[in-house]
Amino acid sequence: MTAYTNLNVVPFVSVENMMRLVLTIGTETFLTELAKVIEEDFRRWEAFDKTPRVASHSDEGVIELMPTSDGTLYGFKYVNGHPKNMREGRQTVTAFGVLSDVGNGYPMLLSEMTILTALRTAAMSAVAAKHLARPSSKTMAIIGNGAQSEFQALAFKAILGVTDLRLYDIDPSASERCAKNLAGKGFSIRTCTSSQDAVEGADIITTVTADKQYATILSDNMVGPGVHINAVGGDCPGKTELHKDILLRSDIFVEYPPQTRIEGEIQQLDADHPVKELWEVIAGKRAGRESDRTITLFDSVGFAIEDFSALRYVRSKLKETGLYDDLDLLADPDEPRDLYGMLLRCEARLQSA
Repeated sequence: MTAYTNLNVVPFVSVENMMRLVLTIGTETFLTELAKVIEEDFRRWEAFDKTPRVASHSDEGVIELMPTSDGTLYGFKYVNGHPKNMREGRQTVTAFGVLSDVGNGYPMLLSEMTILTALRTAAMSAVAAKHLARPSSKTMAIIGNGAQSEFQALAFKAILGVTDLRLYDIDPSASERCAKNLAGKGFSIRTCTSSQDAVEGADIITTVTADKQYATILSDNMVGPGVHINAVGGDCPGKTELHKDILLRSDIFVEYPPQTRIEGEIQQLDADHPVKELWEVIAGKRAGRESDRTITLFDSVGFAIEDFSALRYVRSKLKETGLYDDLDLLADPDEPRDLYGMLLRCEARLQSA
């Protein structure tokens, strides 16, 4: 491993090192610290470039690029979403990301983001609930017990103190796996036989299903006054989880409206239906929950600033942990204009070997 400050070598965080990093820091500490960085960046939301993600949709799924910059650092994430992958033994979502220096354009970090996206999504959900859910919330229903579910549970425990979980999935083995993975983590867990059973009495409802279709995971009669809904699974055109009537009864909070109106639950509503931007709540520019009876809805689709925060946080941990590899990614000729000379010197080395 060479010096961390060597501009011609890019720190690379592999899947193995990301797992080691999370475990070294501690999963709940990682989530809590990451949430703080996300809040820091949301408070300076106006400093960032913002654009809906660049998406390539197909019948099979979607591949997206998510870029942003604060004028000093530039970050982007490559991410896919292919629900059918699970049937083939593959991940539904995979990702990697880059953080660069705006001043010279050099990459400063290349990182896996499959695990990191799960962590940042969970941290973002808990940040939203911190500002929108009733302060006394302790019980959460998680509908859809796939790859994201354990991360959501741990984030809500670490950041909000949620201790009671109700789990439901159309595949009972998914709920059983989630409950087993979370055993001994400080939860009271009940696996449920229906969505209705799971949400009854819940303070917070998290929906995080994967099917790429309009779906009704929650119907209107299932949502009572005062509930906070964390709608994670509806995140591309044609993919929703909530009945439209729930939206019409809720105070809706979003990340970036131009993106959420295309991809989120609110794609079901008129283009001018009023929504509130979460960054304004976090920055103290707008009130969050209005009363204990208000239904609050975080229409989460994920936004590039959250990935920027995650990459920034990971990079801040590399010096102290050493959990990265040196990646020979950037050409480094002896004289910047003599790129071809590098080929000649490589040729000479190969011939003399």
